[in-house]
Amino acid sequence: MEDILAQAKRVAEEAEVFAVTSEETSVQFEANRLKHIQSKQSTSIALRIVRQGKIGYSASTRLDDSQDLVNMAVETAQFGMPARFEFPSPASYPEIEVLDPDIESVSIDDMIKLGEELIAPVTSHTPDILCEAQVTKSLVSVHIINSRGGQANYRITIFSLGVEGSLIRDTDMLFVGESQSSCHPLPDSRVVAEVVLWQLELAENRASVSSGSLPVIFTPNGVASTLISPLMTAFNGKLVLQGASPIGNKLGQPVFDEKLWLWDDPTIAYRPGSRPCDDEGVPSRRTPLIEQGTIVNFLYDLQTAALARTQSTGNGSRNRGGLPTPSPSAFIVAPGSTTLDEMVRDMKEGLVIEHLMGAEQGNILGGDFSGNVLLGYKVENGKIVGRVKDTMVSGNVYQVLKQIIAIGNEPKWVGGFLSTPHLYCPSLSVASK
Repeated sequence: MEDILAQAKRVAEEAEVFAVTSEETSVQFEANRLKHIQSKQSTSIALRIVRQGKIGYSASTRLDDSQDLVNMAVETAQFGMPARFEFPSPASYPEIEVLDPDIESVSIDDMIKLGEELIAPVTSHTPDILCEAQVTKSLVSVHIINSRGGQANYRITIFSLGVEGSLIRDTDMLFVGESQSSCHPLPDSRVVAEVVLWQLELAENRASVSSGSLPVIFTPNGVASTLISPLMTAFNGKLVLQGASPIGNKLGQPVFDEKLWLWDDPTIAYRPGSRPCDDEGVPSRRTPLIEQGTIVNFLYDLQTAALARTQSTGNGSRNRGGLPTPSPSAFIVAPGSTTLDEMVRDMKEGLVIEHLMGAEQGNILGGDFSGNVLLGYKVENGKIVGRVKDTMVSGNVYQVLKQIIAIGNEPKWVGGFLSTPHLYCPSLSVASK
């Protein structure tokens, strides 16, 4: 990396080298049986330069031809955007624990056993269900150096496991599933399996709901599949700068229910979304986004922040080594004080949504969503009475979150990128056959 940086500095005013190395082992099950075991290693290196005031960029998986990498960056700089930022100078980074060496010692036999333990209780409960399961461990090393002396290095371990089941009986299709991830090994699969068993118990009976407007409880998985994508888009500083975010001109204004608090936090120990710095070497920090329903910040990388005349929030992220763009690290929705049972008891008729399929096909920029309830339950007179089928819901995230009846007291991590409790909302448009 030092050689590449030295060569780049000879032809550019500023330069930055970003390298990622990953080692991953995964064990996959299909149709209740072990399908395959796969181990892979990858290395990518990216060079970003500022030449004659413009951004040049190149990336490669080959580490033996640094001159070619520099030449490609110089070529692209002719057509690059004007650089409005400066690379970070040397900085101190927060000490965030994201590395657990014990993950490396988890054997393939241990991973196979975990996969079998995920599937066994599910098939024991429902013998004709077909399950897919996956257990994965990975080690990622990140290195960043730039021409201003900035330098960052860190390693992160990630362990994840999950199971999905499908049950098809004539025209009735049921899909259940749960997953978990951490920077620690996850030696106990029971937590994941018990969630799937709970889903199967609630889905044993079928129920139908009336078309019209109904109150809805979003489980943490339901929040993730329905509401989060529009919010992540809306808080992207690049879209705010372009005028495409519906909340871009509402900084300091109350947009959501005052019970709603949201922040981005990559500083939580042993979470897969955590890191000591972003992919540009800017130190990580907790960034509040919504406080008591009021918009207080957006997410920025270096270039976008400079164009917006503000500071980077440490959210520059590279997808597979590409150019940085503003991206959340880990969205945290503050928990409330209401239990799920209390929310359900409050409903005369309503829905509990566990997973909405196709929600992202709506107008995400406008906050609209619409989709089929892949897994959801009807509430009748304060009790969950069965799974709904052939039910569509639609709404707008800003309208849904403008009035929240209650927020759950038990937050849950979903996919390593979101921590959220249940959200109880008063009205959603429901269409049922």
